[in-house]
Amino acid sequence: MLKHWKNLRHLPRPIWTVCATTLVNRAGSMVLSFLVLFLTSERGFSPESAGFVMFLYGLGAICAAPLAGRLADRLGSVPLMRTSLFASGAGLLLYPLARSHAAIFAATFVLAMLTESFRPAAMSFFGEAVPAAQRKSAFAVYRLAINLGMAIGPAVGGFLATISFRWLFVADGATSLAAGVVLAMSGLVLPGPRRIVPSNATTATRIRLSTAAHADPRFLFFLASVLPVTIVFFQHISSMPLFVVRDLGLSAANFGLLFSLNCLLIVVLEVPLNAVTAHWSHRRTLALGAVLSGAGFGAMAFARGFASLAVTVVIWTFGEMLFFPASAAYATDVAPENRRGEYSGLYTMVFSIAFAVGPWAGTVALERFGARVLWGLTFLLGVIAAVMFLRMPEPTAHHAAPEQTLPDAAGPAEI
Repeated sequence: MLKHWKNLRHLPRPIWTVCATTLVNRAGSMVLSFLVLFLTSERGFSPESAGFVMFLYGLGAICAAPLAGRLADRLGSVPLMRTSLFASGAGLLLYPLARSHAAIFAATFVLAMLTESFRPAAMSFFGEAVPAAQRKSAFAVYRLAINLGMAIGPAVGGFLATISFRWLFVADGATSLAAGVVLAMSGLVLPGPRRIVPSNATTATRIRLSTAAHADPRFLFFLASVLPVTIVFFQHISSMPLFVVRDLGLSAANFGLLFSLNCLLIVVLEVPLNAVTAHWSHRRTLALGAVLSGAGFGAMAFARGFASLAVTVVIWTFGEMLFFPASAAYATDVAPENRRGEYSGLYTMVFSIAFAVGPWAGTVALERFGARVLWGLTFLLGVIAAVMFLRMPEPTAHHAAPEQTLPDAAGPAEI
């Protein structure tokens, strides 16, 4: 296992810069976790109205993804990441100034647009900075930075909320600005606006470099396969806590320990696991990740105590560790070089849709049909997604042919 960690030193330096930036930013990510509490206790919102604010945040994320992807292609991924960090930091500091319902609705939507623009730009950056063979490992390191940061942010946020909710916005905004400073001072530079397809390009090259994401049938098939898995995964923030605490009668502390188990496995095993499976085909990795995710949540139908729940968490965590780095790698591998941002935007938009739909659908299924039906459906969704992934074409044509590199485009050695 130590060997696989040592092999990470071969990743390009810019990858570590973006991961460090992400760690700083995520370590201060706390507002979203406490936003409903802030709105109901400090602004007089009803629970239903506060839920609508969360829906607006999700809607803003959905709208931001494709727009940010196109901007990353036109302006460059690094400038867009910097802009997102500085703008979202300012937005967080200003958010408490919104008092009326209308002002908070508008501020939430704008904040989501600014904050969620970072993800498509980061994905596009990884596609530019890392060779295809290293992308699974690179995305695993990126997820490690996210999970380490998220392990810190909500914990610190809970302490700050006991003092004043205003400090949540100050801390979150300050870390976003600090992350922007880290990125700006790093001197990180990647190609800016993409050049158009050269007039003397071959027909095959012209097709590969001009296919829009929404017109690429194999990419749309891939996105359709990703959606069921992400809907299953987001049950961990909605129907799963209800099932564990309310239906099984375990304490909130027990539920927290299950989350800690998930985070511990990711921190210790995700990077080595993706290094070991780096040579696997995308089909194999994604199908196995989908099956394990569905099986882990599906097995909750038979869980009766903490120990059996812990086993299910281990199963779906292994699915998570395989699926998410591999799906991000596939999205960047299949994208034409001058449209990586656009493809990344649609990919992240699927996650935003799943975030908006999955928790709601899961709780509805739990309330109306019971736990057995809900967890059976999650297993079925995992199997359906796995079958779809096995029918998915591999993106070898997009990173094997040297002719697809445009003039003046910097490779990893030039960064």
